[in-house]
Amino acid sequence: MRKFFKRKRPIQPLPFAVYYYTVLSIGLIGLFVSTYLSYSHYRVYTDVGYKSFCAISKAINCDTVSQSAYSIFWGLPVPVWGIIGYMFLLLFLLIAKNKNAGNNRVWTLLFLVAAGFTLYSIILAVISTFYIHSYCIMCLVLYAVNLLLLFYTHMIRSRFKSGGLIDGFKKDIQFLKTKRSSVIGIFASFFFVVILLLLFFPTYWQFTPPVLLSKTDSGITAEGHPWIGAQNPKLIITEYTDYKCFQCKKMHFFLRQLIAKHPDKIRLVHRHFPMDHAVNPIVKEPFHVGSGKMALMAIQAASQNKFWQINDILFEMAREGDVIDIRELAARLEMDSKTLARSVNDPAARRLLQHDILSALKLKISGTPAFVINGNVYLAQIPPEIIRTALAD
Repeated sequence: MRKFFKRKRPIQPLPFAVYYYTVLSIGLIGLFVSTYLSYSHYRVYTDVGYKSFCAISKAINCDTVSQSAYSIFWGLPVPVWGIIGYMFLLLFLLIAKNKNAGNNRVWTLLFLVAAGFTLYSIILAVISTFYIHSYCIMCLVLYAVNLLLLFYTHMIRSRFKSGGLIDGFKKDIQFLKTKRSSVIGIFASFFFVVILLLLFFPTYWQFTPPVLLSKTDSGITAEGHPWIGAQNPKLIITEYTDYKCFQCKKMHFFLRQLIAKHPDKIRLVHRHFPMDHAVNPIVKEPFHVGSGKMALMAIQAASQNKFWQINDILFEMAREGDVIDIRELAARLEMDSKTLARSVNDPAARRLLQHDILSALKLKISGTPAFVINGNVYLAQIPPEIIRTALAD
């Protein structure tokens, strides 16, 4: 009888260099992408006009991911941890390149490292899906990088018959012991750098507004809107903001710092435009939930001459979570917490909020932050020449 099935020939592995440089290339791609994401994260927080190339939509937006509280882990930006992780992997690759290591050393350890990276990617993907509700394209590239590392390290172990995980792990540890002095030197230096980063990495993502000094002029406009800055300004900027809008927070603190440096030239007038479907008629689905209530509390605080204090605090607290601790907020403002809580249902406060929203809609404002200067509306940021001209006069 003719045989329809033939015994499979054993797979002949390619030269070791092919596998090695493939994994090295993938690791270098991960390092490069992590470095770019670290740079982008820094620009998101420090450059008022920055927008990354992958800020495409609400669902696909690297900047939204960077702006979330989940972008910081143990005092460092997540992409910086990516740099650390890929550097750690590349150091192991240096050891694997050693001709005395043999074709199957230290690939079990590298496989376990890649498995850890993949697990971390899954966790980040879950956070992006269910908590941030937005995806970062470059993060998706890193997820693919980590899966490829897992696949190739597993394949290398199979090609060169590294045995079981436990047995392979023991052999890798035994091999590292034979290179104890060089291994200790390399990784001791690496972990020393990591410790320095944890201790001294600048917390640029923490916006700190200038301290409100008694000499800082502020007041209420004839129309009833809070202002801060110059009594006789050369430039009046009216901001329409949402407390849960990251760009609003960044621009507001930038303007507050600008006023602190030039208190006799610029005046900032605040108007509310929460992109909360509960109060804003142009928002048709849940978005920035709770920002409307925050605006109402700010209006209540303004009636007690505490608007600029609560303004700074609300921008700070909005990033920490969806729920505002009213007792904590009232304590920091030295206000009665019950009065602050009742403000969300106060008819007078709601009328003032609706007046702000309707005035924004008449100006055809459909997003935040928006700035009105001499009757002109500017979305997201203010042209630098306007500020330069005011400061130069």
